[in-house]
Amino acid sequence: MEHNGKHALVTGGGSGIGRAIAEALAAQGATVTITGRRAAVLEEVAAGSDRIHPLVMDVTDEASVRDGIASAAGAHGPVAICVANAGIAEGGPFLKTSLDDWRRTMVTNLDGVFLTFQAALQTLPEDTAGRYVVVSSIAGVRGLKNAIPYTATKHGVIGLIRGLSEEFMQKRPVTFNALCPGYVDTDIVHSQLPGLMRRFDVDRAGAEAIVAKGNRHKRLLQVDETTAAAMWLVSDAARSVNGQTIQIAGGQV
Repeated sequence: MEHNGKHALVTGGGSGIGRAIAEALAAQGATVTITGRRAAVLEEVAAGSDRIHPLVMDVTDEASVRDGIASAAGAHGPVAICVANAGIAEGGPFLKTSLDDWRRTMVTNLDGVFLTFQAALQTLPEDTAGRYVVVSSIAGVRGLKNAIPYTATKHGVIGLIRGLSEEFMQKRPVTFNALCPGYVDTDIVHSQLPGLMRRFDVDRAGAEAIVAKGNRHKRLLQVDETTAAAMWLVSDAARSVNGQTIQIAGGQV
């Protein structure tokens, strides 16, 4: 129960990696606020633990983020653990990517993390320890073809945590780190499979194998692998881990 008495906030906490991290934090005693745009999904997760509390919040909307996090802090205390997980993954050839496509990805994946971290930090007393983690991607440490806006945002959030770690390391006991998972067996990956099946004329297993090739060990990651890394980063044992990118992809990226 390492996190007993701490308030944690997880964006995109209604499914996949965000849900698993939220449930793990609650199991270790934290009071967890999960955010997302779909109330029913959040409430379903919250029904599984009296330590998890749903908050409808849109990370692309500044007022929604600032008001939502202030409300959560008022109810449950300062945000000592913040996991910025909300994001979108859309692909397509660069020359067919519109400015609207670019901006939609930027405002969700990059602006959303900026707003979340800033609003959460503003709830935290200067002498209180904090663990702030962003879920980036292997796309944050190398380029992915046909996913240029996504790649740019995932590089961007790594620059954000590196800058924040330098700015705060001698001022406040807060660390900033990034998780960089490869292809994880989640709904985001599953949503890509029908297109791959049509494009390569393969069945679902064949499409999964194509995606899995993006991981060095040629298999899809399981959610618990990313969750375990997140739980280490927010632990006291990782208090000197700061400004780092933790790659989870079956080998060197």
